[in-house]
Amino acid sequence: MRNIVIGVIACLFVLRVCTAEAQAARIPRIGILFASSASVQSARIDAFRQRLRELGYVEGKNIVIEYRYADGKLERLPDLAAELVGLTVDVIVTVPQAISAAQKASPTIPIVFALHSDPVGTGLVSSLARPGGNITGLSAMATDLDGKRLELLKEAFAEFTRVAFLRQAIGMRTNLALTEMEAAAKALGVKLLSLPVRNLEDFGSAFARAKRERTQALITSIGGLITTQQRQVLDFAAKNRLPAMYPASEFVEAGGLMSYAPSYTDLFRRAADFVDKLLKGTKPADLPVEQPKKFEFIVNLKAAKQIGVTIPPNVLVRADRVIK
Repeated sequence: MRNIVIGVIACLFVLRVCTAEAQAARIPRIGILFASSASVQSARIDAFRQRLRELGYVEGKNIVIEYRYADGKLERLPDLAAELVGLTVDVIVTVPQAISAAQKASPTIPIVFALHSDPVGTGLVSSLARPGGNITGLSAMATDLDGKRLELLKEAFAEFTRVAFLRQAIGMRTNLALTEMEAAAKALGVKLLSLPVRNLEDFGSAFARAKRERTQALITSIGGLITTQQRQVLDFAAKNRLPAMYPASEFVEAGGLMSYAPSYTDLFRRAADFVDKLLKGTKPADLPVEQPKKFEFIVNLKAAKQIGVTIPPNVLVRADRVIK
């Protein structure tokens, strides 16, 4: 009996040592889940990976990154999220359109959203300071950003007095955006036409109203619904020769006229810091949601030529980037 007991203890000791060694040898895995394509997200992913390298993570050596892209087919997201969970990833980095799929796939794996327009208003987190649950990340929301967009648009086209505001009417943030925009419009002497959209069917009526009211320019708010309809919004502005200000650089890179927004590459870069802290044991609930620090004003001169407008030199000189 004594020999049996000693043998069992020895086996348990060996098993514990082997388990500890296996855990020590295990390379952390990061899951990347995006609704769009790899090409669309390349600059952001590059910034994320560069920051990981600065933090000491070398892909393929002491970190593994699993990439999953839905290529615009949102119905694929649940399966892609399930794949990542099946690979036992330690953390999932994602964007608004894919967050729900990640949450449903696992209520315990830490999730980092690299940007979100209104994480509190949509109920994604309890508060910026104390997110709660298994999710945290970076907000793309900033005070007075909507008013700043209108100010830049008015500076470029001083003669315009009627501007359509295409806004996503979902979440608490939309009311704040409208309040900010109305205050800015009043200060600038601009008549603001609010065009709220809650679903895909609202876009047609919103565009028809903008034409009926003979608006002279267009400005859009940030939001996943409007982002998914990027092509429809850009085509409407181009067809009606409307100078437009957008809430993300992707709109300008896809053919829009101007954008003023947080630097999304910087947000993705900072997402790597969240991953680093989570891998070192910090709980998502204890990592405050951070807000943007860098902003970019981008102008597309090709789009200006297409709709027959000229961007004044005093506005161009303020641009962080000019697409020619």
